[in-house]
Order: sequence, then structure tokens, then C-alpha cells
Amino acid sequence: MPVTTALKEYANRFNQILPAYFPSPQGAEKRVVEAMSYAVTNGGKRLRPFLVYHTAKLFGISFEQSINTAVALECLHSYSLIHDDLPAMDNDDLRRGKPTCHKAFDEATAILAGDGLLTYAFELLSQEKTHPDSTVRLQLISALSQNAGAFDGMVAGQMLDLLSEENKANLEPEKLIHHIEEMKTGRLISFACRAGAILGKATNQQTEALQKYSRGIGIAFQITDDILDVIGNQTLVGKTLGKDDIQGKITFVSLYGLDKAKALATDLIKQAQNALDIFGPQAETLKELAQFILERDH
Repeated sequence: MPVTTALKEYANRFNQILPAYFPSPQGAEKRVVEAMSYAVTNGGKRLRPFLVYHTAKLFGISFEQSINTAVALECLHSYSLIHDDLPAMDNDDLRRGKPTCHKAFDEATAILAGDGLLTYAFELLSQEKTHPDSTVRLQLISALSQNAGAFDGMVAGQMLDLLSEENKANLEPEKLIHHIEEMKTGRLISFACRAGAILGKATNQQTEALQKYSRGIGIAFQITDDILDVIGNQTLVGKTLGKDDIQGKITFVSLYGLDKAKALATDLIKQAQNALDIFGPQAETLKELAQFILERDH
């Protein structure tokens, strides 16, 4: 099955389950739950949940056994997008081709919806449905906390991204951009692969192979984002393009140019695919996903 078909089939199955995770309260506070649900169900490739499922599948973990972890990660990812789009951050009007959360609702509700999704992610991971072994649940909570946080995680990457405008971080541009993207985009992709290993109780060697894979596709994913921001089709991409240049942000394209950025992404994808060789043909879908990340148009 082509990986694009596998992605669509997984996304359809995932999307069918999502509404059950957002029961609406009876009172007026339901507005924030509606905003949370809007942000999570508002389209998307479901790449990170797909990675949770397919890395866990390497160890015999089923869709049903991985779904809580996948939904938790998508909730946290969606929170980051809500806050990223706010006027104080990227100030964007479009996300996945639809109005951003603060445009569809209002800024205060969007902030609370992000807070709600962040909190809900850890509530989901703590549930016995996530895994019957409490040690596994604790490992998932710890890994997501570290990868999403401010001490070397996604939040730290977002801070550096803001400081990268006119290089207020006072770091060498090449070092800065690699550090930003490894954390801002790469950390949640890293968690997705780490989560599959945790759910499957992988060996150290297997876990390290998946981490190498995640590092390669994580940075390559951001490079292709930077490329699409310059040459992409806004209708396909689903968000406002050209803003990085307007805001003066350092990107892989502004630093290296299009050709060198593409070559760097190609090398990273090859390294990621090679890291999966220890899993044999079982990892073919993950290898194809890496190629999709390199060649995607949205």
C-alpha cells in the first residue's frame, strides 16, 4: 500500500474516533471545549499519530492499544499551533486552510483552548486505557513533558524562533537554525517515535534506531516547510506563505538557498531510512513516510 494511502486511511480512522474525546459540557464553559475540538479536528495529515501507531506496530501494538497516546500527542501538537498562530506569536489567520482558532472564536478563548489541550494530553496519558502498566504510562508522561517543555523541548524552540528575528539570540545563524528546528519541530516527532518504543517495550538498540530516524525526519520536515513557505501553493499548504521572510526569521532557505536546503533534506532522509534497517521489511512504511516528507507539497 502506498504511504499516501496508508496516511489517508489512518487519518480517516483517527478522525472518526476524535469526537468521542471531546464530550460537550452542559454549561456556558462548553465554548472552550468547542474551541479545543475545532483546533484538533480541523484537518491535518495526522503525521505524528501515524508515527506513534507505526513505530508501535513494529512491536505488535495495535491501533486500539496506541490510540490514546496518539490522541494525546495530537492534542498537545494542536495546542502548540493555537498559540503559535496568536497575534503575539506568528499572528496568522489561516491554519489547515481554515480560520485559526483565535479568528474562529476569539483570542482569550483560543489561549484557554490551548491550555486545555495541553492539560488534556497528560490526562489521557495517565489513563489505564493508554497502557495497563503504570510504569509505561509514567514513561510516556515523562517523555512528552521533556520533549514539549522549556528546558530543551518544543517551548524552548519556540522561544528561539521568536528571538531569531534579526538574530536577537546572538548565536551563529547556522547553529541557531539547527537548534531551533531540532527542538521546535523535531521534539514532537521524536516523542511520536519514542512513544512507539515505550508502548512496545523496545530494546535500547531499537529505541536508539527510532530516535535516529526521528531526528532525521524531524529536521527534514522543517526544511521542507521552509521550502514550501517560499515556493509552495498556499491552497495546498493551507496557511499563509512568505511570512518568514517578512518577519525576518532565519530559515534553512534563507541561510543555505533552495538547492542546498533540498540537498540537506535529502541527506537527512537517507540517514533516517538507513537507521531502520535493523527492523527489516516491517519498517518499509516508515521508510516510505520519510520519502513522503521529503517530496510533500503540503
